Amino acid sequence: MEADEAVVAWKRLEPNTSAPLPAYAPAAVSDFLDRGRESLTAATRALDSGDDVAAGRELHSLRQSFHELRRNSGLYDLGDCVFEIAPAMEKLRVAATRYGEQPAPASAEDTVAAASAFRDRLQRCNDWASPEIAERSEFRRLIDGAIASSGEIAHAAMAGDGPLVHRYLIELRSYAQLLDFRYG
Repeated sequence: MEADEAVVAWKRLEPNTSAPLPAYAPAAVSDFLDRGRESLTAATRALDSGDDVAAGRELHSLRQSFHELRRNSGLYDLGDCVFEIAPAMEKLRVAATRYGEQPAPASAEDTVAAASAFRDRLQRCNDWASPEIAERSEFRRLIDGAIASSGEIAHAAMAGDGPLVHRYLIELRSYAQLLDFRYG
C-alpha cells in the first residue's frame, strides 16, 4: 500500500506539460525525479510478483539517490545522518560475526574498532538532532541505548565473551533498524 501511495505522490512531484520544472531547477532534480519514478515502478512490480528482495533493492537505491541529492544540495539533516548508520552497522556486524567464528585478539580489535566507528556515527547523529527531536524520549532511548551498547560490545570482545558479543550485536542491529525506521 505504501509503495502505491508513493507512486501516486511521486506523480505530483514530477513536472508535466502544464507545469514544467522552473528554468533555474538543477538538472539533478529532473534526473532524480526520473530515476525515482523508475525505481518506484520497479519496486511495485517486484512486490506484485512477490520479490521482496528486488523491491528492497529498488527502494534502497531510491533512498540512496535522495540522500546524495540532499547532500549535494547542502541539505544534510538527521535523516541523512541516520541513513549513514547502516554502513557502519554492517562493518560492525561483519567484525562481530568474524569474532564469533574466531575469537582471536585480532578479531577482538576489529570488533572494537568497528564498534567505535559505529558509536562515533551515532554520536554524530545525536549532535545533528534538533532540540525538539533530541528531547523526545523515544529518540533518547534509541540513541542513548545504541551508544551504550556499542561500548558494551567492545568490552565484551576484549573480555573474550563471544556469546555476549553476539547478544549485543542483535541489540545494536535492532537499535539501528528502529532509528532508521523512525528518523531515517
